[in-house]
Amino acid sequence: MAEENTQYQLVTFQLGDELYGVDIMDVKEIVKVQAVRPIPNAPYYVEGIINLRGEIIPIINLHKRFHIQKRKESSEDIYDEDEGGFIILDIEGNKIGIIIDRINRVVPVERSEIKPPPQMLSGIGTEYIEGVVRQETAYLIILDTRKMFNANELQKILEPGA
Repeated sequence: MAEENTQYQLVTFQLGDELYGVDIMDVKEIVKVQAVRPIPNAPYYVEGIINLRGEIIPIINLHKRFHIQKRKESSEDIYDEDEGGFIILDIEGNKIGIIIDRINRVVPVERSEIKPPPQMLSGIGTEYIEGVVRQETAYLIILDTRKMFNANELQKILEPGA
């Protein structure tokens, strides 16, 4: 069992021009983009809700939450609607969807390779970043979903107007 503690499995995705990762144990599923119904009085970064097989799930826009520009498009890089989607996270028994620009892959990361985050990174405060891992030509930013969605915030998201 000691091996289990040295490696981390991360679901990686693109948000803007950066590569992010979340612990695979927090990911319930990955779904294609679908219609999101707005919620009155929700925080500005809550896009709305979706109905996923009878379950109502709030959808969070991390672009808005962290002031991240959407992925840049170029003539060679035609944005395909099918690339984007939602990662459905399970945070302390609550399901929340986050909008992503592109799903990447699941990668194993040695815990010893994770470095503390710099003071500011792409507009995201370090309190939401678990660490940073150097990958071939870029950095993988590991998000701490527990800190991004603490108990008070979950209540605001799940019960707008509360």
